[in-house]
Amino acid sequence: MSTAAEVTAATNAVITVIDPPLPHAAEGPLAGVRVGLKDSIDTAGVRTTCGSAYFADRVPDVDAEVVSRLTAAGAQVVAKLNLSEFALGLTGSNSAAGPTRNPWDAARVPGGSSSGSAVAVAAGLVDLALGTDTGGSVRVPAAACGVTGLRPGVSVVPDAGTFPVSELVDTVGPIARDVPLVARAFAVLAGRPVREPEPAPPVRIGVPESWSHPLDPGVATVVAAAAQVFAEGGTELVPVRVPGMGSALDVLYTLVYADVADLHVERLAHPDLFQPETLTRVRVGEGLSDGHRAEALEARAEFQRALEEVFASVDVLLTPTLPVDVPAVATDEDVLALTRRLALLTAPWSLHAGPTLALPVGRHPVSGMPVGAQLTAPVGGEHALLDAGAWFQQRTTWHTATPPCSVG
Repeated sequence: MSTAAEVTAATNAVITVIDPPLPHAAEGPLAGVRVGLKDSIDTAGVRTTCGSAYFADRVPDVDAEVVSRLTAAGAQVVAKLNLSEFALGLTGSNSAAGPTRNPWDAARVPGGSSSGSAVAVAAGLVDLALGTDTGGSVRVPAAACGVTGLRPGVSVVPDAGTFPVSELVDTVGPIARDVPLVARAFAVLAGRPVREPEPAPPVRIGVPESWSHPLDPGVATVVAAAAQVFAEGGTELVPVRVPGMGSALDVLYTLVYADVADLHVERLAHPDLFQPETLTRVRVGEGLSDGHRAEALEARAEFQRALEEVFASVDVLLTPTLPVDVPAVATDEDVLALTRRLALLTAPWSLHAGPTLALPVGRHPVSGMPVGAQLTAPVGGEHALLDAGAWFQQRTTWHTATPPCSVG
């Protein structure tokens, strides 16, 4: 255990400390909660960099809508947090502010793109953080850092004042150590009455009966044990087939990279200012045509129709968050290949319009790193996920574990 300053320096999770906190209500459902914001979320009068040299001196005039909702609920916004540049990437390494480091093991990636958000929560620098999730950018770092993160349904939380990646699939989501705080934050962000979770196991959980790519054996063992926790509570585990799951990543990346290329077309006049990993992704998008995007949109619609049929027989789906152990920072693997590996099991639920909850469910039997699982519900199913997650966390302690590099 260390001081906040020591942990901040060791993890590089914070880009800007806000002291005193942003003006906030004295009372409310988030009164006293210390909040950090992914630095792609606007704060009036406070630099918002998107982790990029392009925005090194950018200071917005107006708070993002989600920031206004948090401060009106009493939250103390105390930090802007590191991220993969322009919220592109799942390793947390490509930021103009330097790479974020995993508090469990600095030699392993923290996940991204909301790397600083998950690290700051895990390390105790904040109680709650906001991230954004396009292809897994809340869920991947939550899994790699052993915390809880919610990808709400598309358009459930307002994104005004949040720098986009692909507005078709972007979401803003809360990250905290446990489900009850995630649930409170979600209600505030979505503009709904605050509702404490009503812990209850789902009646039927769908578990995919096959995978398009092999799972790491340690991950498979840990997530199977998590499924048994639900089974012992009376949940029926139902083998399911999710049509299109194997091709979901290609469909998602076609949509996302096409949008990214359009978004950054003017910045490509100065490619030297991009982080190399970011520029690689933008260049991929340049090669995609309107026809490619149209085909991907149709494939997305087909996937959603198939998923509706799956949800006719189960309440939620359970999958690992990452198909692999948390990878090392130093790797010779091509950046796009590594990103594809990390996104294999988060990408399908980014094509889905409904919510996904990422939970810590154990430790890898070889590395000791956190292992995460995802619960995915039909459109409008946030409450069902939060109830199920709260029930699971009443019976397990994985969410209470603190990493070696944390505030004492």
